Amino acid sequence: RHRCLHKPTRIYDNGQQPCLTTEYVEKYPKYSNVSPPLSFKPKQEYQVHHGKMEGITTFKSDYLPYSIVKRHFQVQEEYKPKTGDIELGTTYRKDYNAHKIEPMTLVRPLERKHTTGGKLDTIPTYQDDYRSWEVQRREATKAVHIYHPPTEKFGNSTTFQDDFVPRELNPRQSFKPPCVAKISNVPFDGATSHRTSYIAHQLEPKFIRPKEEYKPSNQPFVDLTTHRNDFKGLPGELAKSCKPEIAKVGSNARFNGVTEFQDCFQPWLVSLPEVRKTREYVPPSGSIDFNSTSHLDYIKHEISPAFPIRPVSNRRRTNAPFQGSTTTKEDFKAWGTCRQEIIKKQQEIPKPMGKFYDLTTFKSHYIPHQITPTQSFKPVHAIALNSGPFQDETMYHTEYTPKKLEICPANYPSPPGYVYVNTDSHGHKFFRQCTPEFSKSESNPIPKEIAVVS
Repeated sequence: RHRCLHKPTRIYDNGQQPCLTTEYVEKYPKYSNVSPPLSFKPKQEYQVHHGKMEGITTFKSDYLPYSIVKRHFQVQEEYKPKTGDIELGTTYRKDYNAHKIEPMTLVRPLERKHTTGGKLDTIPTYQDDYRSWEVQRREATKAVHIYHPPTEKFGNSTTFQDDFVPRELNPRQSFKPPCVAKISNVPFDGATSHRTSYIAHQLEPKFIRPKEEYKPSNQPFVDLTTHRNDFKGLPGELAKSCKPEIAKVGSNARFNGVTEFQDCFQPWLVSLPEVRKTREYVPPSGSIDFNSTSHLDYIKHEISPAFPIRPVSNRRRTNAPFQGSTTTKEDFKAWGTCRQEIIKKQQEIPKPMGKFYDLTTFKSHYIPHQITPTQSFKPVHAIALNSGPFQDETMYHTEYTPKKLEICPANYPSPPGYVYVNTDSHGHKFFRQCTPEFSKSESNPIPKEIAVVS
């Protein structure tokens, strides 16, 4: 029953061939030519019904047509308004007594006129009454706690150390098969149903359509479009530009390459400046007077703001009147328009003048009937009690025989009754049984081995 969970590794390789004999291989021999049992599950195919279908349904056989009588429709009487005046009196108008109400007067304080002739006292009451006192800072009454580490060693054990007893872990055996593909020794048969049943037929030659030869038209190409036909250019004069001509200021004299800057400013030899060491700053003694000569001698004058100096405009002024007439003003003239009035439809149905008659056809024709509730045939949820004893005997109780549970020795880290032999390259530990078993044919002892996963 042992299944290896580990993949083949080479960490325990000692140069020997792996031993493939296990307890499972010895007890359960391999049988050949055993086919799996056939499945009796029906195939998922559509079963065609070969019988003739009758066109008679349950609705056609059970349904019987009845003669339908049209419902009598009562013609509604024409509404006739009552004659006379409408009494518009209500209970509110009869019970309500009107009272005279006077206008409410606003409660406002009298206006206080502030005098401006007296002298203003700028000392407030807070500054006059409050006097500053010298307050000393109160010392803190907090006790000073200095931490002193303990001199004795901490040797108390915890509840976990007292209650916990270390025990050896026994991992559960996994019955999961290894994820390794089984390689068959039988040679691969590549014969399929397609290879055995397929018959190769000779293909007919493919039909190729002949290519049509291009034949140009004998008629000349007409390139006259609707735009060329309908829109013809009318002769007209181009608009003249009113922009003044730019007169270029220039001279016909030849340019001399020497300038005034080159004549007046000649290059001079410049010596490097001397680097002086900065003296150490010594602050002056005495008090500092922050009054400067500008603060003491400056006299403020009233100066009018300067006017901006603008260059003279070079516009050409003419006395001719401006012609503001354009083609849009001449062709599109404003017309006097008035707003159209709203078109209202006249009411075809006149408003009623009499009292509203709220009696409907349902109220006039409805006859109330007494309702009798239908009887319920639902059974009552009552459980019938049986006085006889309960029969709890089952086939499992009568036929089950308890068996002794055998623990596989591979679950133990060191199985009792076995001696460790060696470990192979796959990580399997092999043990030998201590008491040898003698065979019937030979007198030599045969050691029994089991494989255990490390």
